[in-house]
Amino acid sequence: MQDTNPTQPLPLSTPGRNLMRLSLVRGITWTGFLGGIIFGLEVVHFQLNILAVFSVIITMALINLLTWWRLNWPRPVADIEYLLHLLADVVGLSLLFYLTGGANNPFISYFLVPLTISAATLPWRFTWILACYILASYTFLIFFHHPVPQLSHQHPASGLSLHLLGMWVNFILSTGLITVFVFKMAQSLRNRDADLSQTREQALRDEQIMAVATQAAGTAHELGTPLSTLAVMLKEMSNEHQDDPELLTDLKLLRQQVDTCKVTLQSLVSNADRSRLLNPETKPLKDFLKEVLEHWEVLRPDVRYCIDWPKPPTPEPWILADITLQQALINLLNNAADASGKKPVTLTMEWNAVEAQIEIHDQGPGIPMEIAERLGQTFISTKSKGLGLGLFLTHATINRLGGAVRLYNHSQGGTLTEVRIPVLAAQTSPSSRLEK
Repeated sequence: MQDTNPTQPLPLSTPGRNLMRLSLVRGITWTGFLGGIIFGLEVVHFQLNILAVFSVIITMALINLLTWWRLNWPRPVADIEYLLHLLADVVGLSLLFYLTGGANNPFISYFLVPLTISAATLPWRFTWILACYILASYTFLIFFHHPVPQLSHQHPASGLSLHLLGMWVNFILSTGLITVFVFKMAQSLRNRDADLSQTREQALRDEQIMAVATQAAGTAHELGTPLSTLAVMLKEMSNEHQDDPELLTDLKLLRQQVDTCKVTLQSLVSNADRSRLLNPETKPLKDFLKEVLEHWEVLRPDVRYCIDWPKPPTPEPWILADITLQQALINLLNNAADASGKKPVTLTMEWNAVEAQIEIHDQGPGIPMEIAERLGQTFISTKSKGLGLGLFLTHATINRLGGAVRLYNHSQGGTLTEVRIPVLAAQTSPSSRLEK
């Protein structure tokens, strides 16, 4: 069985939108820096390497123009690309601060802005990469920079003022706090949004199921009389054609199908009984699946299948023998049989102390990748005349019981349907193999 590995949380918005916002912030910031440098040159009379300073500003302006051009591409923006844009900003800031007094520059704390953006939008490991680079740049700028006398606070005896040392320590603390707590707060917001979205989807699915259930109850009531009429007519035809064995065989099959429909309709009422809902029946996994296959054989006498019962290290588990679970498995088996045609359907099973896994492998053409992820979430079908209702109800039923359904394209052809259901207890049971 495959384990689900935790993934990094999704950004608050798409990386493309984040990159567009970053380009706006970059344009505003560097325009402000340009105004401050012009003010310093004309009013305060800074002694700067003007060519180098304006080269850095022009380079960042070109990067911003390229960023806007990049946003018109159809290719989506990845997190690593967004990190590279933030690193470009930090490199530009490092060069500008190096040419304008280093750590003495009062705007040195602007390093925290790209760090905050990264903590709010990128995975944690990317934020730490940016934080380490910013700390290294700040430390470097304390000792190596182009001096600006008007900004210098250097003590002539020690070569390093307590003011600069305090700013450096404060910057380290601020960097750590932003990296950890801003990321955690943003992650909490993302998790909350994901939970709300899942709750809305579940509520919508429950409404759809309730609508289907209401319609099914009305249909069941209406079908009772026609089925009773068919049963009577089939019995009379059987009595009238006792001398035709071939016809009697067909009539017997029809009678079985009618009886199956009547039992199914009756189960809609019996399984809605409150006492059965509060005290559901439990059965060994193999016994339950054998009942499902026997019922399936009555519905589809022409099907061919092969089921493997392995012998895992843990004893055979027990599961909730819910009638809706039986119907859900029959829906999946019917889909596999329809896809396989005259070829056999292969069933395999394994379990552990937590869950059981049933795999149904058909011999059909597989499922298109563009609709694979949407199957079971709404009324979508891979059949030309299908409504998608069966697979939707199957997903809803198994999810309600705490399980899951996954569909894959098998490497050897066909579709592999993976059903996981929770187990309750276990009992010792020998392995066997059943074929039809």
